[in-house]
Amino acid sequence: MTTQNTLYSQLPATDRLLRHAQIIPIIAQFGHTRTVDTLRLLQDEARAHIRSQNGLPAWCDDWVREAEKRLTAGAPQGLRPVFNLTGTVLHTNLGRALLAEEAVEAVTQAMRAPVTLEYDLDGAGRGHRDRALAAMLCQLTGAEDACIVNNNAAAVLLMLAATANGKEVVVSRGELVEIGGAFRIPDVMTQAGCRLHEVGTTNRTHARDYQAAINENTALLMKVHTSNYQIEGFTHAVDEAELAQIGQAMNVPVIADLGSGSLVDLSQYGLPKEPMPQALIAAGVSLVSFSGDKLLGGPQAGIIVGKRDLIARLQQHPLKRALRADKMTLAALDATLRLYLHPETLAEKLPTLRLLSRDAAAIHTQGERLLEQVASHYPDFEVRVEACLSQPGSGSLPVDRLPGAALTFTPRDGRGSQLEALALRWRALSVPVLGRIKDGRLWLDLRCLEDEAQFLEVLLK
Repeated sequence: MTTQNTLYSQLPATDRLLRHAQIIPIIAQFGHTRTVDTLRLLQDEARAHIRSQNGLPAWCDDWVREAEKRLTAGAPQGLRPVFNLTGTVLHTNLGRALLAEEAVEAVTQAMRAPVTLEYDLDGAGRGHRDRALAAMLCQLTGAEDACIVNNNAAAVLLMLAATANGKEVVVSRGELVEIGGAFRIPDVMTQAGCRLHEVGTTNRTHARDYQAAINENTALLMKVHTSNYQIEGFTHAVDEAELAQIGQAMNVPVIADLGSGSLVDLSQYGLPKEPMPQALIAAGVSLVSFSGDKLLGGPQAGIIVGKRDLIARLQQHPLKRALRADKMTLAALDATLRLYLHPETLAEKLPTLRLLSRDAAAIHTQGERLLEQVASHYPDFEVRVEACLSQPGSGSLPVDRLPGAALTFTPRDGRGSQLEALALRWRALSVPVLGRIKDGRLWLDLRCLEDEAQFLEVLLK
């Protein structure tokens, strides 16, 4: 009978393990300290197993492999690239807009070298970090000035806090939206020190409702684009142009939260038309806010364009420093906006527009091409190419769907647990593949698939 002392004597010393040839790349990857700590932990586990089971753990025949396994499993995951085949192009949980190569290069340059973030080359002194981008935004939208913060929620908060603190803001009841993680317009007003003055009803608000609400305490009239839902049927709303006329007549500024904010007419690309900041500025709206990482196709940012005097109040407000964008965001946004100066190549270079406007027939052809290689690797499933409807996502074009195609996987035994197991298996790949389960099938929507070679390499392992 093997004694415990004999078993203890079979445990290798840490120094001996550290001299093993196969441990060198592990130390290079995870570091000497973490590797040593893991080896000592394994030794403690082995001793405890000997005491309780009078035997060695099963992994004792390969200590190096077990150490690598433990280190890999315990390594922080961080941000990992994935294949977004969910059918949602601007997926909030997956980072929304993919950046153009020009933006990626601009961010890399801003990370590698000092940049003129707040430095004026003409005067050799301190400049304003929004200045260069503000000029371009004015060129694109027709606004007098612009301000940039870290997201559109921050933009709305700053607009309200800087222009309406302690006063009333008039908003239609049908536009008191909640977006994202419980971001509610009434709550934001409270945080900004404003008092909400609701007018109209959920489905119908008229010009006379706004006119009757204006009093000596009114600071703003506000429009909120209901980008994440739509009311249909017996409805009426006052558009921004009409509201701007009311504001001008009553000497009350009008602000608008566009949310997704497209800078181009999407209908020319076969997509539903969305309101554009330049149209609202032309109509007389005083301030317009919108996101950088939705339909605009850039980094997460909140952009405010409008009247020079109001933008100056935003820039001087204490919140601006807390909400300002960093150099990498500004570099990516700068490169993205420059693409809009060349509209003839925009659909090719801007990933968001390229993916949203993909032709359904071309996606179906892609599916047929992939089917030939994928189906034989999944014999337990019936693999087909099926028509599907994708969605823009992130509150953009909420009720519109984009026709396309998907690879679908249906279990031959009809068991739904097969789908969950397959989805879990794909999420564990070196580059996770994310689809959606619906109607007894696992769907891989191909609208956002551009790198077919890497996809096949990962999926067919």
